[in-house]
Amino acid sequence: MLADLPTAPWFRRLLVAGLILGILLLTFTVLQPFIVPLIWGAILAYVAWPLHLRILKLCGGRSSAASLISTILVTVIIVVPLVWLILMLRVEAVAAYTEIQEFLATKPVLPQAIRDLPYVGGHAQEILDQIAADPKALRSQVMLMMEQSSVEVSRLIGGAGRNIAKLFFAVFSMYFLLRDGPRLMREARAVLEGILGPRVHDYIDAAGFTTQAVVYALMLGALAQGVVAGIGYWIFDVEAPVLLGAVTVIIALIPFGAPVMWGSLATWALVRGDMVNGVGLILWGVILVSWVDNIVRPLVISNATRMPFLLVVFGVLGGVLAFGLVGLFIGPVLLAVSLAIWREWLEEHSTKEESAIVSTDGTTPIKVKKKTGTP
Repeated sequence: MLADLPTAPWFRRLLVAGLILGILLLTFTVLQPFIVPLIWGAILAYVAWPLHLRILKLCGGRSSAASLISTILVTVIIVVPLVWLILMLRVEAVAAYTEIQEFLATKPVLPQAIRDLPYVGGHAQEILDQIAADPKALRSQVMLMMEQSSVEVSRLIGGAGRNIAKLFFAVFSMYFLLRDGPRLMREARAVLEGILGPRVHDYIDAAGFTTQAVVYALMLGALAQGVVAGIGYWIFDVEAPVLLGAVTVIIALIPFGAPVMWGSLATWALVRGDMVNGVGLILWGVILVSWVDNIVRPLVISNATRMPFLLVVFGVLGGVLAFGLVGLFIGPVLLAVSLAIWREWLEEHSTKEESAIVSTDGTTPIKVKKKTGTP
């Protein structure tokens, strides 16, 4: 029997499956350092796709030239300002730290209105007195917090923001995805159809619509919050309102990130004794900035995907914790695709039940035509 083992059909299938699995694992090992930049490149390509189609038409269908132009434009419009913003933020952070040190050297006292707040006022003044008594302790605490959170911050930033090399590979990947994206999608559809059947097209369409909705909802929501917050910074005399508004756009990509930004600025104004601008900025953030996010993101995502907003929040936060910054987009898409598969299964199951209903003559089943398309 051992002599017949190599020729046994089940043994051959097992051997082939093992070889394929081994090749896939080795391929994943080789590509693992480039997976996150590739995902960022795919996100950039997806965002740039409508622009790329117009450029492709202007270039007379020459895909390579159109992809190069689209990549350069996206780099100039998105990547370069983002790098500039990070550099400017570092400069402003140093200036802000210096200003805080000078403020603490004056032995500040909180406004009477804040000190009179029950449970909060007295404790806040004690903390401020402790920090002012030893300003160097603030620096030590900040350095300790940075050291303790360095791993988490590096992991959160991840991908395109970690270093120039991965940023380059993200842009490099975007070019080839723009150029060869349609062909790769056709091949992926063919392979998945052979594995999962013709219904895989519904899942791919659902993933495409969901990705588009999530990407544009996150970007539009963050942009709207940044613009409204920037106007508030200008109205309430915050220094560098344009720069801080741009920073708010980046932070607002994470749910509940924008309140951290305008809340910190409002708190700083209150500590300095600027009650009018501090309270005004808090009211502006609560009434306008937060409600902009509550309107834009649910409106775009829920209307396009019929996805509950709670799942969107869980997808974004869980994606960030699991995958870093790129999880902002991966998390909601994974949950939305899972929801689409669930709805497709329910629709298919209900269709089978309805198709078994017998017509009025008691002999001929009524066939119900299933609707196709994105759930």
